[in-house]
Amino acid sequence: MNLSNLKPAKGSIKSKKRIGRGTGSGRGGTSTRGHKGAQSRSGHTSKVGFEGGQMPLQRRVPKFGFKNPNRIEYVGINLDVLQGLVEKFELSIIDFETLKSHGLVSKNDLVKILGRGELTSKIEVKAHAFSATAQQAIEAVGGSIVKL
Repeated sequence: MNLSNLKPAKGSIKSKKRIGRGTGSGRGGTSTRGHKGAQSRSGHTSKVGFEGGQMPLQRRVPKFGFKNPNRIEYVGINLDVLQGLVEKFELSIIDFETLKSHGLVSKNDLVKILGRGELTSKIEVKAHAFSATAQQAIEAVGGSIVKL
């Protein structure tokens, strides 16, 4: 057996419906398109979300919420994540480049250090923002913070 004599299982392949081949075929005449109307014409395409004149779902559902276009979005990194980095890679300074090289942030992100977890190592942390609890925890073990 090789690729040249492979065949599908018997009965698994059906021929497609051939429409518009005369009335004797059962699919002649209007060729399964019905009478008149846009869908019977060639070249008809409907808009995305069009529901036949019924009010479309995206217009029936109420709008809500507000997103401030001037918001500043930070990527939050907790103290337990920093402690894990320090233990695994024996770091004394954690800055944006370190976080980026370990895949925690992307190049255009802003970093905020958050206070979940416990920090036991004395480290210098450089980030764009710090929560109050994170700042206290870092300074409590003798570390320092630098705002970028």
